Amino acid sequence: MNLLDANDRPGEYPASWYAATSDLLPPFPALSGEVTADICVVGGGYTGLSTALHLAEAGMSVVLLEAQRVGFGASGRNGGQLGSGQRQDQMSLEKIVGLDEARLLWALGEEAKDTVKGLIARHGIDCHLKPGVAWTASSAGEVHHLHDYAAHLQARYDYPEVEMLDEAACQALCPSPVYKGGVLDMGAAHLHPLRLALGLAHAARDAGAVIHEGSRVERIDEGAEVVVHTAGGRVRARHLVLACNGYLGTLDKRVARRVMPINNFVAATEPLGDDAARVLTRDVAVADDKFVVNYFRLSHDKRLLFGGGESYGYRFPADIAAKVRKPMTEIFPHLMDVRIDHAWGGTLAITMKRLPQFARLAPNVLSASGYSGHGVGTATHAGRLMAQAIRGEAEGFDTMSRMPTPAFPGGAALRSPLLVLAMTWFSLRDRLGV
Repeated sequence: MNLLDANDRPGEYPASWYAATSDLLPPFPALSGEVTADICVVGGGYTGLSTALHLAEAGMSVVLLEAQRVGFGASGRNGGQLGSGQRQDQMSLEKIVGLDEARLLWALGEEAKDTVKGLIARHGIDCHLKPGVAWTASSAGEVHHLHDYAAHLQARYDYPEVEMLDEAACQALCPSPVYKGGVLDMGAAHLHPLRLALGLAHAARDAGAVIHEGSRVERIDEGAEVVVHTAGGRVRARHLVLACNGYLGTLDKRVARRVMPINNFVAATEPLGDDAARVLTRDVAVADDKFVVNYFRLSHDKRLLFGGGESYGYRFPADIAAKVRKPMTEIFPHLMDVRIDHAWGGTLAITMKRLPQFARLAPNVLSASGYSGHGVGTATHAGRLMAQAIRGEAEGFDTMSRMPTPAFPGGAALRSPLLVLAMTWFSLRDRLGV
């Protein structure tokens, strides 16, 4: 079974609140016959759309192949948080790669945020971009760690946008009985993720990129000229970009050994009206300190958009709303009886060290994936970096590719059962407060 088919109908977006509140683009035609291009991009999420847009704006011919619809995968289903830095915090990165390299990665993380914000402004993408993401903690020890990290960013990275929240300030922002403090990063942001993806697709098309939906790639022949095969035709190109993330499947085993698809789930409640202030008193997003992160924010019509729970098989659970309701009501017990109007799942991709996997698989084949829940900025930025690398400016791409992304034990065959064991253990630790 392929994840492209496991939980969704061909050519249809999931029944999410995001899809219900977006002006969907008319379908792009499937690939038919043989075409040639400078670059073939496989995947129509943030990574692929950004790559296609940046290359088309540079005057190169681009063909993008998407198996379903643009923004169909994690790009159109995620929590909509545009975070600072990388998925691993800077103190962790300093231990992994050293201070100098960590500084480069921080600068690239800031560039990622600027890239997203700049694309939204330049192309007039209406995706409800708002500043502010809070990280909250449920224990005094974790609050202390977050405050130390905020001080570290201010002192070592000259980043003044993050402020410390003691318990009173945290409760004033997010009146949940669970949280004891945290930090608020006003340099980060949140947005409507599907509208961002659709806006990027519109901009890429207008820049001259050719987009084909319903065009699943079946085989790739590498060489001086890359040939990409679908059921309806093939693309001959000088360069290939793989931008499939959690939906890569077996298309490239070199990447699959290091990138693991997992499922995550989101629910949208009924509009809360005045009760929205019992969830958040400011229009910011929140992510907490759990290993399996709970994340939430209010929509522009005052619904709670709450993400929580993961699974590691192909199939989504039969009752996604119930799966999300459990962590949601642990955080907000007063919402036990609130109606859930939309509930959906999505497939993202993680790596062993929660660092993105950038790879030059051949002189003319680039790949980026494994954003580990940090993809709104990193994936969009990856497209820009790969476009630059194809044009001979590879410094940013090469810096990202130096981050260690070891293969999962047992490779692609054993990564799922081993990950289930590990994640079950961490989930138990969350529940026990260890």
